[in-house]
Amino acid sequence: MKFLIALTALFTVFGLLVPAAKAQTSGISGKWHFVLETEGGERDVDANFQQQADKVTGTWDKAQVKGTFSDGKLNLEFPIESEEAGPGTLTLKGQLEGDALTGTWAFQTYDGKFKATRSH
Repeated sequence: MKFLIALTALFTVFGLLVPAAKAQTSGISGKWHFVLETEGGERDVDANFQQQADKVTGTWDKAQVKGTFSDGKLNLEFPIESEEAGPGTLTLKGQLEGDALTGTWAFQTYDGKFKATRSH
């Protein structure tokens, strides 16, 4: 009887740990909706990321993304063309917590904070 109780407890604990482990290893792949804080107000951008090991590729609006994601930290740096400011390099540094990213962005002489959520 004690064996069955211990076995049931083991399966219960294991069953609770597996979903938590999957959530932590889900990475950055998928569709994201970014809201950038700018001097002119909030800017919305949709992105789609693919992750292989710590390398991140994908799209940011129409631009091709390059960067890394490791230990919950996102670091992207890639060229974009801004209708208002012209060409430049966009840098994003963020932290993943659950299905939300928060961090900072920089482009030419501009910078600010961002928040992003997974799009479903």
